[in-house]
Amino acid sequence: MSEDTARPPGTNSASPKDKNPAGDGFERNAALRRLGEERFDVLVVGGGITGAGVALDAASRGLKTALVEKDDFASGTSSKSSKMIHGGIRYLQQREIRLVYENLAERQRLLNNAPHLVSPLPFLIPLFGRNGVVSKAVARSYATALWLYDITGGVRIGARHRRVSKAEALGHLPTLNADHLVAGFLYFDARADDARLTLTILRTAVLDHAAVAANYTPIVGFLTDDNGRVTGARVRPRIRPAVSGSFGEAAEGPDFDIHATVVVNATGVWADEVRALDEVGGPPSIRPAKGVHVTVPATKLPADIAAVIPVPKDKRSVFVVPWPEVDLVYIGTTDTSYTGTLENPVCTGEDVDYLLDAVNAVTTSALTRADITGLWAGLRPLLAPPDDGRHLSERTADLSRRHSVRTSPEGVVTITGGKLTTYRKMAEDTLAQVVPMLGSRPAVGKCRTKGLALRGAPRRGSRPPAGSGVDPAVLSHLHARYGTETAAVLAMAERPGLLEPIVTGLPYLGAEVVYAARAEMAQSVDDVLARRTRALIQNARSSAAAAAAVAELLAPELGWTAAQAAEQAADFAARALAELAEAGLGGPDTADLGERA
Repeated sequence: MSEDTARPPGTNSASPKDKNPAGDGFERNAALRRLGEERFDVLVVGGGITGAGVALDAASRGLKTALVEKDDFASGTSSKSSKMIHGGIRYLQQREIRLVYENLAERQRLLNNAPHLVSPLPFLIPLFGRNGVVSKAVARSYATALWLYDITGGVRIGARHRRVSKAEALGHLPTLNADHLVAGFLYFDARADDARLTLTILRTAVLDHAAVAANYTPIVGFLTDDNGRVTGARVRPRIRPAVSGSFGEAAEGPDFDIHATVVVNATGVWADEVRALDEVGGPPSIRPAKGVHVTVPATKLPADIAAVIPVPKDKRSVFVVPWPEVDLVYIGTTDTSYTGTLENPVCTGEDVDYLLDAVNAVTTSALTRADITGLWAGLRPLLAPPDDGRHLSERTADLSRRHSVRTSPEGVVTITGGKLTTYRKMAEDTLAQVVPMLGSRPAVGKCRTKGLALRGAPRRGSRPPAGSGVDPAVLSHLHARYGTETAAVLAMAERPGLLEPIVTGLPYLGAEVVYAARAEMAQSVDDVLARRTRALIQNARSSAAAAAAVAELLAPELGWTAAQAAEQAADFAARALAELAEAGLGGPDTADLGERA
């Protein structure tokens, strides 16, 4: 695509307010104007965890950096992971010792750089046997793997693994089948809200290091110079909310060009689609794998720490992970090869039953589909194995979680593979290829992200500030999501009701909805309930019922009419319940609840 027909972006009255009331500069219209008017060193395509990491690495080195995302930030894999920041014990079985070492080093950096978002999480590995005796081979295998895990970096978290008694194991997961449970192992990893981590990395890049980022801004082609080298991209921003939420079609704004010295393709499972705009032919670089998780009440599957549950027939394990702040537990993940559409992969009844059967085989919880309150399906962007004539495993669980960086003849740098935990290292490796391509630009600084605190991270040793007259439980909830930016969220409570929960049974506040629109570039009900909060995956029915209240709060912030707000709410509610129905979970009539929302 040539560069001679570029048009600057226009400002649409239906978009968010030009002046960001939160006063912090993370605003979409302003971003679109800058994207069309300025020239950048680096343009990152993809607003998931990988793209966000690349943008922060580049911007923190002093490079003029832009990022565009075709949907909402973290709307793909980066909001649909297992939410684990971990080394991956099972990778040791694949002899990926260096990968585990790297993962655990990155885990520790995240614990240091974002302690408000990433927290240690103990894991229980229950050991089962016959007549009170566990197989010595099984116990030895776990013990060896856990010692190796500690040695490769696991112990950095501050505790070594240890063996626990049957009674202690039952104390953590009371419904474990006591007839077969013998003992267990306890080890330590970490967890994070993947979507909030992604958004925080982006906000750090934009607000602290002058990057520019815009969601709902897909590229439609690359710009090239006379030698065929890529010099930017043409984008077609979506104007919202001319129609309903992120599931629906959106009105499109005028195309405009973004000029950059280097373009980075960080689009995850969509990497090959973006490559097709630049390269002709070539084997696929990605082999997607689908992972499904389900959420159930903690009363049905009580757990005060996470657990690794074996799935003997599949020679795999699934996680059981508590969400204590919402009295829920989630179970996952499946790991199956995927060949369908990359947009909104579906949880099927078969996926759901696989997880329920795995848990029911080793507990007395007797979970059924009726117990499920929420679910999600994501696609892992696994590296496609080379076609070198060797026998290849059909199991996606056997594929490596390593990443790869390559540069096309036209100059587009593509980062593929990897995982949530290693996003920072992936970004550093990507910049190692980008920097030499910047030509005569003044010397670029070294990577700074190893010790770079993310937005909202408290200073070491500091205590969370108290909120005058605010319920301590509310403060605790906000500090765990926003850290030192909690005061900015509380400032959105311009009337008392905004400090009340917006979704029945969940702690998310009306003030968080307003903050999402003013300071986090939320453009729809789905953006708020699926990613700025995690209400949808925690309780889909309650989220559907809350859609109208959320739309009412968003309407004045985003310039919606009453009809547009009602359409947003109805669309979200209908589609949230349709996802349950597609998984065979039944529930309230979709149309009826959509109307009530």
